[in-house]
Amino acid sequence: MLSAVTIDAMPLDRRQRRRLETIEEVLDVAVEIMTEQGVAGLSIGEVARRMGIRPPSLYVYFASKEAMYDAVFLRGARAILAHMREHTAGVATDPRPLHDVLLDAGQAMVTWSVHHPAYTQLLFWRPVPGFTPSEQSYAPAVELVEHSRANFVTLQDRGLIRADVDVDDALRDWTILIAGVVSQQLSNAPHESVDDGAFTSRLPNLVAMYCDHYSPPAKGNRNARKR
Repeated sequence: MLSAVTIDAMPLDRRQRRRLETIEEVLDVAVEIMTEQGVAGLSIGEVARRMGIRPPSLYVYFASKEAMYDAVFLRGARAILAHMREHTAGVATDPRPLHDVLLDAGQAMVTWSVHHPAYTQLLFWRPVPGFTPSEQSYAPAVELVEHSRANFVTLQDRGLIRADVDVDDALRDWTILIAGVVSQQLSNAPHESVDDGAFTSRLPNLVAMYCDHYSPPAKGNRNARKR
């Protein structure tokens, strides 16, 4: 279960803990429905039906369906941030070439995204007309971008990305590459495995092309960089 509700270290009484547990249960069911029927297929009535309660009971926890979407967005944003932090923690000291470092990062992002299609659609597409995540829920997504940019700066500092490259351009092209693979796989071959998927299996070749463009052609002065 991916949890976006943080239970603080301070003790909770039974009523508070039960409320948090119910919120998590509601979100579990919401994600289940979104996975089965598409993100836009979420409805308060269906969540209530699957939980065996009356729809008005859900408004005790979420003021609207948009509030439920917002909570799911926060849950997913926190989960992908934690996942990518874990899988890119060693960028500063990883002795491998750029291709291997980026391929691991790309596979981590692609695998998570394909395995969690409901979160991926809500986080990276615009499947719900009029929905905009709150500032609080969007904060982990901003943090993910900042984390990724810091890693690219580190790779450039280490001489693995050309010194004349604008880091923001390199990061933007990287996100386009990864988002393209994920979008094609989820849109056209959602039931195929990541390893054998028609689009996900092409990731090593795509990363190789990316690295051919952004890697230094030869050793030299790599201290200066454009940001």
